[in-house]
Amino acid sequence: MARNLLKAGHAVTVWNRTGSKCDALVGEGATRGDSPSAVVAHCHVTFAMLSDPAACRATVFGASGVLEGLKSVGGGGKGYVDMSTVDAETSAAIAAAVAEAGGRFLEAPVSGSKGPAIDGTLVIMAAGDEGLNAEVTAHMDVMGKKTFYLGPDVGAGARMKLVVNMIMGTMMGAFAEGMALTEKSGLSQQMLLDILDLGAMSNPMFRLKGKAVLNQSFPVNFPLKHQQKDMRLALALGDEKDQPMPIAAAANESYKRAKLNKHEDEDFSAVYATIKN
Repeated sequence: MARNLLKAGHAVTVWNRTGSKCDALVGEGATRGDSPSAVVAHCHVTFAMLSDPAACRATVFGASGVLEGLKSVGGGGKGYVDMSTVDAETSAAIAAAVAEAGGRFLEAPVSGSKGPAIDGTLVIMAAGDEGLNAEVTAHMDVMGKKTFYLGPDVGAGARMKLVVNMIMGTMMGAFAEGMALTEKSGLSQQMLLDILDLGAMSNPMFRLKGKAVLNQSFPVNFPLKHQQKDMRLALALGDEKDQPMPIAAAANESYKRAKLNKHEDEDFSAVYATIKN
């Protein structure tokens, strides 16, 4: 995502919790920031893409964090756009703190994994400061193929993203069970993929993950541990809204079992290996 901003001619300052991950981008023209605080102080708009709520909160509220950067310049109307997948409560807490420090906040989680991030074809679900949303349109257009603005209610973007990933996770669970049953029934998994691809269930995920299952290799596009995190957060949202979610709950158990089987750092399609066994 940062590389696409660079390619589009934007001045980009980068920071990562693992500093070496910035090296390639710095070699391509990005400036290295020493901390979140330094990035925010230097940039009019800061984009965050972090792994989970704990990382997001630490980056904002921790030492040399985003809030320190905002306070060091008196807020200045600087924008903070969090594109991470978190729960609505985390997003709301960050939004309130950023506003209190004189900044503006937009949540903008994305649908799409490694490939769409590289290609600049993510789908973005934004909510929060409407002016900031308009201001970063050009940046969003570089990183994604479509941005949906869900309104000023912070948390709407987070909730929509959790629903999207919950559906994806349950689909992958059902697909893995079908592929396993196909093999154990002495049938061709490739033929199943061909049949699915010609009917109403045809979709890019089955085509992509079908290859991973056939090859018994699960190169990481979206880590399984993050899929399970999103399932957990979606189920918590279901509890909050009194929405029964038995299918998602069952799928979540498969991902939890896969984590116990040491697949957490593989692609989420590696849930097949656990389901098969």
